[in-house]
Amino acid sequence: MRPRSCLGKDGCSRSVSPARRGGQIRLETLFSGRSSIPEITSEEEVSTIQWISSVEAKIEDKNVKRKNKLTSGKLEQLRKEKLNFFRNKHKIHVQGTDLPDPIATFQQLDQEYKINSRLLQNILDAGFQTPTPIQMQAIPVMLHGRELLASAPTGSGKTLAFSIPILMHLKQPTNKGFRALIISPTRELASQIHRELVKLSEGTGFRIHMIHKAAVAAKKFGPKSSKKFDILVTTPNRLIYLLKQDPPGIDLTSVEWLVVDESDKLFEDGKTGFRDQLASIFLACTSHKVKRAMFSATFAYDVEQWCRLNLDSVITVSVGARNSAVETVEQELLFVGSETGKLLAMRELVKKGFNPPVLVFVQSIERAKELFHELIYEGINVDVIHADRTQQQRDNTVHSFRAGKIWVLICTALLARGIDFKGVNLVINYDFPTSSVEYIHRIGRTGRAGHKGKAVTFFTEDDKPLLRSVANVIQQAGCPVPEYIKGFQKLLSKQKKKMIKKPLERESISTTPKYFLEKAKDKRKKVTGQNKKKVAPEDKS
Repeated sequence: MRPRSCLGKDGCSRSVSPARRGGQIRLETLFSGRSSIPEITSEEEVSTIQWISSVEAKIEDKNVKRKNKLTSGKLEQLRKEKLNFFRNKHKIHVQGTDLPDPIATFQQLDQEYKINSRLLQNILDAGFQTPTPIQMQAIPVMLHGRELLASAPTGSGKTLAFSIPILMHLKQPTNKGFRALIISPTRELASQIHRELVKLSEGTGFRIHMIHKAAVAAKKFGPKSSKKFDILVTTPNRLIYLLKQDPPGIDLTSVEWLVVDESDKLFEDGKTGFRDQLASIFLACTSHKVKRAMFSATFAYDVEQWCRLNLDSVITVSVGARNSAVETVEQELLFVGSETGKLLAMRELVKKGFNPPVLVFVQSIERAKELFHELIYEGINVDVIHADRTQQQRDNTVHSFRAGKIWVLICTALLARGIDFKGVNLVINYDFPTSSVEYIHRIGRTGRAGHKGKAVTFFTEDDKPLLRSVANVIQQAGCPVPEYIKGFQKLLSKQKKKMIKKPLERESISTTPKYFLEKAKDKRKKVTGQNKKKVAPEDKS
């Protein structure tokens, strides 16, 4: 039988013995003295072994890579699950891309971000052992240079949430002018932020300023100044006054962080809003490095829309349910029938006894004055704060209230924004708030930093249209709400805006019957008219 020929691996013709046909080798061939299989040289053997080894190595390498890929993927998934669990535990809600991880301790700021040791010590010395939920997420977001819209309940540590990353970002004092700007709606809140920043930055050399008098500020911060300052805390109106001077009385071209506190109030339209001023301030901060952060206790739709349109890759952080009240406040709705019933209910609370300090909110300056004149004769230490009082009077009143010299402080809604009065035990909404947002800010003056507090809200027949939205907030916080209130109709969006811009017209606060008040009013008009007639002939001569 003739042997077949075939091509070998090297391309040469080789014969295949019949003994190998069918892929089998006959036994006699194996044991015969002469084999038909050509001899393999040692070089070929080494080459073959190397080739097999390389193939095995590649297969093994692919398996290792696949295994590593699976392992790293699982680890990343596990990490994300842990972060989600952590955020859910602390009721932190985040929206955005490339989200920075939250921190669980202030010590992480040293391990991961290399915080100034003195700054860290100041944080711990001030008694801040563990970050609050808003601080856990907002601080890393700002340290990564991301623009931010943040919302958290009142008393949850928002001031520290932006103060720490600002001080860490600036690193050390320089002579470039203001590199951080913090805007707040009221002078009192600005003073509070300034005070906390000064305390927090002690020993670091940072120069933190407020605008007290515009004329002095123009000389201090104007074009010819030394620029030896770092952080400015101010209200919009004072800053706008300086910016409108020719040349501008202040330079904001070096600002790297612009923080707006109580942003929903500042973005409001109308007399109490600062939307136009904010636009001018934003345009004055021309540095390509500038980043912006908005903080508030409530989320306003207008602010959120503006941030999404104007901020770069904005991250939204909220703690707890949106536009909700703190759960540490016991909330109560009290029907008083009429305006006269409010004063009677107020006096009843005083008679029963209360645990000061107490904040009482009314809807206007005129009503604040009226209630003050009624309560001053009740034998309690009472005072009033509103925009008609001088800055010195307002500062003295706030200081006395903090010192415990004043038991009851009457104020308008604007003061509800952000001021941290330590240990307020009771908030009384003498006049019903015009919105659920205003209600949240008012009652947020009590129950701060985990302490218990109480809020009592008077309402009359006239307040029915506003009841439903506030009742929802109370119910969400786990406090009881009368069943009949739940059946009230909700206001439409247009109606809500109208109520905010033009609150209810209320009767004067007085124990004197309405009949006698109107009679006295008519008498004053008559007397005024008679006096004018008497004066007229003298004027002609």
